[in-house]
Amino acid sequence: MSEEKKNKQLNIELTEEVADGIYSNLAIITHSNTEFVVDFIKVMPGVPKAKVKSRILLTPHHAKRLMKALNENVKKFEAQNGAIKDIDMNSNIPPINFGGPPAQA
Repeated sequence: MSEEKKNKQLNIELTEEVADGIYSNLAIITHSNTEFVVDFIKVMPGVPKAKVKSRILLTPHHAKRLMKALNENVKKFEAQNGAIKDIDMNSNIPPINFGGPPAQA
């Protein structure tokens, strides 16, 4: 590999804490003329309050690149695993039962 190519490589570090990830079942996206803000939230059944677990700020350029990358990856996933079932996108309220049976004591 040429010295020029070596200099263009990006060395990315992934700490153990970040590698564990953060679970999110709701994302809220807002934007201004200079940035996109993506809040990742974990909503739990029967709990009326949810917390933002992570917030990512993106330039419009990077937001569009992320959208394209997600689109490509969803297509690849569906090609291997079948179509992902859409939920009602007209509702701003996430499903409280998360598609499972109701809890019983």
